[in-house]
Amino acid sequence: MRSCLAAIATALFCTFALGPVGAQDWSEAEIAEIKRAVFDDPTSPVMGNPQGDVTLVEFSDYNCGYCRQAAPTVRGLLTSDPGVKLVIHEIPIFGEGSRYAAKAALAAAKQGRYPEFHAALMGMKGKAEKASVLRVARDLGLDVARLERDMEAPEITARIEKSLNLADQIGLAGTPSFVAGDRAVFGALPAEDLAELVAEARAAK
Repeated sequence: MRSCLAAIATALFCTFALGPVGAQDWSEAEIAEIKRAVFDDPTSPVMGNPQGDVTLVEFSDYNCGYCRQAAPTVRGLLTSDPGVKLVIHEIPIFGEGSRYAAKAALAAAKQGRYPEFHAALMGMKGKAEKASVLRVARDLGLDVARLERDMEAPEITARIEKSLNLADQIGLAGTPSFVAGDRAVFGALPAEDLAELVAEARAAK
């Protein structure tokens, strides 16, 4: 098991900018905790099949053009491969509009609407900011007053900070970043490359 966890750490540090602490300096317990935080945090939103046989993780921002470009590919993968569990880490790195959108998306989960709200935000035109995010919420029929109240819940801020800290800890270069099995890849991947990432993780299990 240690070789698998170490491979994840090595893959992350080799694919992205090397952080202040090299992967070889992490203890087995630290690597295991990072793995749990990436793949298995129960507070992270999940799309696709929650009981899927393989987990794909995406770190994303609603104002990231490449995240928006990747969104149809990710949705296509979830449709074509019903065995994929997609875990989303909201890392709003493009300003206050991104943070507002991330908080709104996580709040939408309290209404059972995260997947469609996430898709709508990724498919929207223009910048994600308060007015445009609330417009999307209204168009989807969400309870906007409740959404705005739920956005201020401490656990939503905590969820975002955990994802941001995790991204810093493992040295992610930016968004979108995808992790599956022992590999981490940065950028909007072509459909075949994303499917290959998932297939390799599945085969390695």
